[in-house]
Amino acid sequence: MPASFRVGVIGFAHMHVNELMRVFSQLSNIVWVACADTIPTTPEKVNARFTRGWNLQHALTDVGIPRSYTDYRQMLERERFDILLFCPENARHGEVAEAIAGHGAHMITEKPMAASLAEAQRMVEAASNAGVRLAINWPITWSPAVRTAKRVIDEGIIGRPLEVKWRGGSRGPLSHGSTHPGIEGTAVEMTDEERGATWWYQASAGGGALLDYCCYGACLSQWYLGDQALDAFGLRVNLNSPYGDADDNAIISVRFPHAIGLIEATWTTVDHGITSGPIIYGETGTLVVDRAAGQQQLRLLRGGGQPAEILPLDPLPPGRTTLAEEFVHHLTTGEALHPTLEPPFNLRAMAILDAGIRSAQSGQREGVAQI
Repeated sequence: MPASFRVGVIGFAHMHVNELMRVFSQLSNIVWVACADTIPTTPEKVNARFTRGWNLQHALTDVGIPRSYTDYRQMLERERFDILLFCPENARHGEVAEAIAGHGAHMITEKPMAASLAEAQRMVEAASNAGVRLAINWPITWSPAVRTAKRVIDEGIIGRPLEVKWRGGSRGPLSHGSTHPGIEGTAVEMTDEERGATWWYQASAGGGALLDYCCYGACLSQWYLGDQALDAFGLRVNLNSPYGDADDNAIISVRFPHAIGLIEATWTTVDHGITSGPIIYGETGTLVVDRAAGQQQLRLLRGGGQPAEILPLDPLPPGRTTLAEEFVHHLTTGEALHPTLEPPFNLRAMAILDAGIRSAQSGQREGVAQI
């Protein structure tokens, strides 16, 4: 293994790229090399906060990546990388992963793994053929409450889990805090027309609430229940985003061999009203993960009028508290990545999403591919 890792970035469409760059910048043994964005089908109209133009400028000015290219394939030809972070539009994950693998670099992308199961399989095949590592990051992987819930379930403290519920939502991407300087230099919120020009609201680019938020429920239900899902029913609609053709609300109900998953996603909520969860209903107890305003809590409810127990949270392993630490630890020691980051696990989660998408198109319950 090299004493230091040469790191670059491809794709600034997904604002989570900023967090990936942040945690890698915290390491002393990485060297930033270069970056490049993918070219959107529809040009964005403003460089508001967290749009792709803003994210790219942040990489150069604040993160300190020394060079940028207009063509990521040219960058791959001219530069040498050990690790590449890639956060293009969801629909381009397969294309970019294949190009990275062809140049022998390890790679990390952000959830969801892809826009379809076929593209996810394309990514895994490319990495396997090239002998490089591929990881799919989930922000919830770094939640002590989410991880502790998994241990509590596995220890049988709530009995056999019967249902996993997840509700993820917001007012939608770029809806709050994505401002840009107005005519007089004051901060101005993006208009609907400006949001509609971003990939988030374009179905062909892999935009939409289903992929953006239902992916979390697919991940967590698969992880907590263990068994592969059998089939799913999906519903996706655009209720309040006429400036785009992607869904802004979606639901997937999933049948597992001995349990169900109920997954909700919305880009039209001003407040959840209840915890987003996950909530895990077991034979003898219910677990509720609360994550709000930077605080985390895990509640155990036994029913019968008993007060909730607030369970102590397991700390993250020392030296493996961020995606960057985890990935470099894996490369240097050979120890396995956290299971939620591994491609086989993510293919099974992607199979749930894929069935939900097909179901929303057909209006029928669709089978989940067995991986």
